[in-house]
Amino acid sequence: MTAVSLKQKLRHKIDLKTKPLGALGVLEELALQIGLIQNTETPEISKPTIVVFAGDHGIAKKGQVNPFPQEVTAQMVYNFVQGGAAINVFSKTNAIDLIIMDSGVNHDFEPHLDIIDAKIAFGTNNYQDQPAMTLAQCEDALNKADDIISKIQSKGCNTIGFGEMGISNTSSAALLMAHFTGIPIAECVGSGTGLNDEGIHKKIQILSEVYQKYNPKTPEEALATFGGFEIAMLCGAILKAGALNMIIIIDGFIVTAALLAAHAINPNVLKHCVFAHSSNEQGHEKMLHALNAKPLLSLGLRLGEGTGAALAIPLIRAAVNFLNNMASFESAGVSTESENA
Repeated sequence: MTAVSLKQKLRHKIDLKTKPLGALGVLEELALQIGLIQNTETPEISKPTIVVFAGDHGIAKKGQVNPFPQEVTAQMVYNFVQGGAAINVFSKTNAIDLIIMDSGVNHDFEPHLDIIDAKIAFGTNNYQDQPAMTLAQCEDALNKADDIISKIQSKGCNTIGFGEMGISNTSSAALLMAHFTGIPIAECVGSGTGLNDEGIHKKIQILSEVYQKYNPKTPEEALATFGGFEIAMLCGAILKAGALNMIIIIDGFIVTAALLAAHAINPNVLKHCVFAHSSNEQGHEKMLHALNAKPLLSLGLRLGEGTGAALAIPLIRAAVNFLNNMASFESAGVSTESENA
C-alpha cells in the first residue's frame, strides 16, 4: 500500500467514527501519524519504554552556568535507580519501562546497580577551552546508542521516549540550538536548573564567547564541539529508532536539541517524532517552531528526565485505541444525516 492510499484509508476510518468530523482534535492527527509510521490501519503501542541518558559536562566544574554542582548528576542517577525521581513515579503510573543509561557521568557506579554502562568518559571537556569531545568519542556515542535501541526494539518495544540528566546540559542544548537554527544565542539561553536574572546574563555572556570560538562544519562536529555524551547518545538513539520505524516521543529542551542534530543528519527522522510537551525552558518553543512541531501538552514543565514523554504516553495510547476500538457510524447503527435535512 502506498503512503498516499494508506493516508486516505486512515483518514476515512477516523472520519467515520461516531463523532463529528475533527471532534477528537489532535488525537485524530496523532492516530493518523502513528498509522503511517507503522504502515497499517490498525497500529498498536507495544512495550513503551523511556531511556534516560546521563552524562556530565566539563563546564559544570567551574559553576559559572549552573547553580548546582556537577556531583548532582551522579546523585540523581542514584535517585533514578532507587525509584525516587519524578520519571520513576510517572513511568510506574503509566506502565512504562524505564532504562537508565550512564553515557558519561563523572562517577564510578557500582556494577550491581540497574544501570546500563555505556560510559564514553568521565564527563566531557570544558568547551571554553577545547571541544567537548573528540569526533571519535562522538562516533562512539552514536554507535553505542544504535546498539542499545536495537536491543530494546528486538524485545518488542515499538514506542520509545527519551530523557536526560546532566548538570549544565541546558548550556550544551542552547549552543546546539543556536548552531542548527541560527537563532541568536541570547534567545536560546534560559535559567536551566534555576539561575536568577544575573546568572542568566552571565550564562549568555559565557556561551556567546564559546559559540564564537568554533565553526563546526558538520552535525557530528557540532555535537562533538558543544554537546554532552548524553546528548550525542540521544541523537544516535533518535536516528536508530527512526530507522526501525519506532514511534519516538520527544521530551523537552535537551532532547529536542539532540533531535535538531539528528534532523540535520537525516531529515526523515522527523516523521517518526511525537512532541510530548512545550517546556518552560527559554528557547524550547522556538526550537519547536523551527521544526514546525506541535506539542501535545503545555504544563510548564522544565524538569527533563523524560517526564513530559511519560505524561504523553497515555494520550498516544488513547489515539491508537480510539482508532482501533471506537465504533463507526455504520457498525453502531447511527445515522450520519440530520433528521431535519
